[in-house]
Amino acid sequence: MVQPIPDGYTAVTPYIIVDGAAEAIDFYANAFDAEEFMRLPNPETGKLLHAEITINGAHIMLGDTNPEMGAMDPRALGGIAASITLYLPDMDAPFAQAVKAGAEVKSPPMDMF
Repeated sequence: MVQPIPDGYTAVTPYIIVDGAAEAIDFYANAFDAEEFMRLPNPETGKLLHAEITINGAHIMLGDTNPEMGAMDPRALGGIAASITLYLPDMDAPFAQAVKAGAEVKSPPMDMF
């Protein structure tokens, strides 16, 4: 029997659609020390059909836009459709690392809630 949740995954796994998934993986690696788990490129176009990374052990799936499958980049939809919350014991060094990697600061880190 197939496991309902694969080893190392949780019941909920975010899936990001982005125009430029390979570049996004590079950014996540530089900004958040993401580790690439796997990558499945389209042999004809080179675009990523599917890829997986982990950040602090959490799996994130991502792929390039694919209009034929209804998978659209947030910019094509007119804005951000989702966000990811990253919990860390100290945010200062990772925040500086993300900015250095090219992250655009919308608001500085702060204690909340």
